[in-house]
Amino acid sequence: MITTHVLDTAHGRPAEGVDITLFKMVDGKWEFLARGSTNANGRLVDLLTEESVETGLYKLVFETAAYFGRQHTTGFYPYIPLVFEIHEANTHYHVPLLLSPFGYSTYRGS
Repeated sequence: MITTHVLDTAHGRPAEGVDITLFKMVDGKWEFLARGSTNANGRLVDLLTEESVETGLYKLVFETAAYFGRQHTTGFYPYIPLVFEIHEANTHYHVPLLLSPFGYSTYRGS
């Protein structure tokens, strides 16, 4: 399972409505897997089920320009691609994003 959670650290609240796309590297190219948007709690919990997670390289792309536009803020990063590697199949991987208009951080959550 692959899940994410976006927190708007500039406003101190979850980032609702951030569009996110998930890709997997297949034969040297990024293959589309899933797409969704964060809910009112800033979470997207149904991108990929546990049974679907295979080892390999994955990429989450957070489309932040539209989110910042709705906040009447201009952000420095119009989208944020996060590439990570899965070494153990059929496990839960949680990849949170802490977001502000001029910076972000991420980590492997639980």
